[in-house]
Amino acid sequence: MIRKIIRFLEREDGPSAVEYAVMLMLVFLACIVVIQTIGQSVSDSFGSSSNSIDEAFTASGV
Repeated sequence: MIRKIIRFLEREDGPSAVEYAVMLMLVFLACIVVIQTIGQSVSDSFGSSSNSIDEAFTASGV
């Protein structure tokens, strides 16, 4: 019984799976942060373009 416990504690399958899960979570969170940042930048750019087009139409009298 003690040998089984020692073998269980010496196995590295469990800890490596946990390490991969933590790394995957960190990559996932980094992707979310990047996508939100880029999304906000794109949204601001399209909003600015829309305002410029509206101002051009208003100034031309259309």
